[in-house]
Amino acid sequence: MKGIKAVVIGTSAGGVQALLEVLPQLPADFPVPVLAVIHIPADRSNVLAPLFASKCKVIVKEAEDKEAAAPGVVYFAPSDYHLLVEVNGDLALSSDEAVNFSRPSIDILFETAADTYGEGLMAILMTGANDDGARGLKAISAAGGHVIIEDPATAYARAMPEAGLKFCPNARVESLHGIVDQLRAIEAL
Repeated sequence: MKGIKAVVIGTSAGGVQALLEVLPQLPADFPVPVLAVIHIPADRSNVLAPLFASKCKVIVKEAEDKEAAAPGVVYFAPSDYHLLVEVNGDLALSSDEAVNFSRPSIDILFETAADTYGEGLMAILMTGANDDGARGLKAISAAGGHVIIEDPATAYARAMPEAGLKFCPNARVESLHGIVDQLRAIEAL
């Protein structure tokens, strides 16, 4: 896949396990940044970055406000903050109200990334028990981006992928293995 400038991933229930099957498969020289939102309760310590850093070849970290997104780095939204992409591609954090009962919200990340990257964006919506991310997928599709949804039939929680398909019926549906294949097909610009 040529022309991809960034990847955004959203997931909730069952998402840690799903991402453990996907992110460790990325090569150390992965050519674009990966921005990820997993619903983590605000009162829990966010251990995602250290957990994934110990298992991945790419750099994994918690996103910081006003940080430039770099290729070969996976950025996780911090607990209780929305992760946004600014027009210049920098990352931003917000403590604005929850969206779909969630902060961080997948929709917020997807919608702001669509505004910034347009057709150069690949979005992946995975397992989850609500519909966060579905409207964001629609925005990415409308901007010409690439939309991939984990197969609801094999997802740990199918509500989120099913909601994504309702908003983007033409999305590419993939197993976790298929998602890895799509990510590996991304080529440097």
